[in-house]
Amino acid sequence: MNCQLRWGGSLTLLKDRGMTEASRYATVKTTLKKGLVMNSQVKPGKLLINNEWCEAASGKRFDVINPATETKLTDCAEGDQVDIDRAVSAARKAFETGPWKKMAARERGRILNRVALLLDKHRQEIAELETLNNGKPIAETLHVDLTLAIETFEYYAGLADKIHGETIPVNGPFLNYTLREPAGVVGQIIPWNFPLLMAAWKLGPALATGCTVVLKPAEQTPLSALYLGNILMEAGLPAGVVNIVTGFGPTAGAALARHKDVDKIAFTGSTEIGKLVMKMASETNLKRVSLELGGKAPNIVFADSDLDAAVNGAMRGIFFNQGEVCCAGSRLFIEQSVHDEFLSKLKASTEKMIVGNPLDPKTQMGAQVSKEQFNKILGYIEQGKKEGASVVTGGAPAHPKGYFVKPTVLEGVTNQMTVAREEIFGPVVCAISFRDTTDLVRQANDTVYGLSAGIWTRDIGKAHRFARDIKAGTVWINCYNQFDAASPFGGFKESGFGRELGEHALELYTQVKSVWVALN
Repeated sequence: MNCQLRWGGSLTLLKDRGMTEASRYATVKTTLKKGLVMNSQVKPGKLLINNEWCEAASGKRFDVINPATETKLTDCAEGDQVDIDRAVSAARKAFETGPWKKMAARERGRILNRVALLLDKHRQEIAELETLNNGKPIAETLHVDLTLAIETFEYYAGLADKIHGETIPVNGPFLNYTLREPAGVVGQIIPWNFPLLMAAWKLGPALATGCTVVLKPAEQTPLSALYLGNILMEAGLPAGVVNIVTGFGPTAGAALARHKDVDKIAFTGSTEIGKLVMKMASETNLKRVSLELGGKAPNIVFADSDLDAAVNGAMRGIFFNQGEVCCAGSRLFIEQSVHDEFLSKLKASTEKMIVGNPLDPKTQMGAQVSKEQFNKILGYIEQGKKEGASVVTGGAPAHPKGYFVKPTVLEGVTNQMTVAREEIFGPVVCAISFRDTTDLVRQANDTVYGLSAGIWTRDIGKAHRFARDIKAGTVWINCYNQFDAASPFGGFKESGFGRELGEHALELYTQVKSVWVALN
């Protein structure tokens, strides 16, 4: 599956599960006409504990906002320490005495496949719910987020019965073999930028290995995770295997990270919070930790590249999902001899982008997720200008209402400016000119992050050399933002450790046991 988006005067969705471009566009329009999930129809959210929907013990609730309209969508139960305790207890009971761990691996795979089928069946209403809650364009939710989430569950459904140990030749009259066993009760904290997709990335491998889970969605975007809770139960997941506690990071999230009866914590979010999660995880029981954190990716355009393709890739790298992407190509290194030509093309294409109603299938960029994020992005743009950067285009709110930011290109940026050092997490790309390719690797790696990078060149030898030299978990050559459930994703340095997706993710949720048998 190719989830690539081509940017320009209009958005074109490429091949997606066998659909033509015309049929995909028609699907989006049909979805909107049906009005499957309008604001007034979004139900209040409860906690899912032991396959039962319940209120928080405190009775507290919090509002969930539509970032495109700045209006309330609904409200959700505000879970805290007491509710995390209840959820962890249910997950522990399900792991130790329930059927999940003992169930035949192939049957676990069948349940995961049913989850994928149900997501596909309800993809339109889930996509609209996600768009209302997050602000991203409906075209992206339908054909990127939902498609990848479905394929993730399909992938781990197929892997469930292929998790096994090995027989090792050892000295002496012994048989030695290993068992790969589930890690136990897992706490999973997911971010607001890809709410459903990040839940799938974490739940898929955890459930395939036989773990039980307490999932804490971001307080800004809890709705698709709650919808997923119903799907998990409909698919046949036993009680307590997945528990979902909505609430805030400092209360529910911290309680989960610290919990003494959680065996492993998986977190996706900012590096700042990731460090706190790691510290909290060590306070009670030294639980295992995996972190997928921030990024400040170098996206490198050489003079010998296909400039039009590189412009398209630069836009995809920074404006996809409103720039709220940890692997966004936010540092755009452009070889000096093509710098002006490239920026001219980039400016022209950027100014043709349609920023507006996320439910309109023609929209290419929606709203930022919250007022806090909206203000943070605008603040970074002002900081960049104070430090000497110039706004090529954008740099301001796109509409008087809603958290919309114009797609922004900054030039005259140096690698030491704040906008080049810190993760903006918005539609702001920093153009940095380079002449000396021998110094380019140093500049590209001169960051605390190491999640991803892009390289644009026709010289494939040069591309491979730079791919080896750049310290990043994913390197895209003449493409950007390509993902597949089978390919690992994760970071170097302060972008975290551990790998999501692929077979590598199974290592996060299993323990290896060595068994020795005397043969005489």
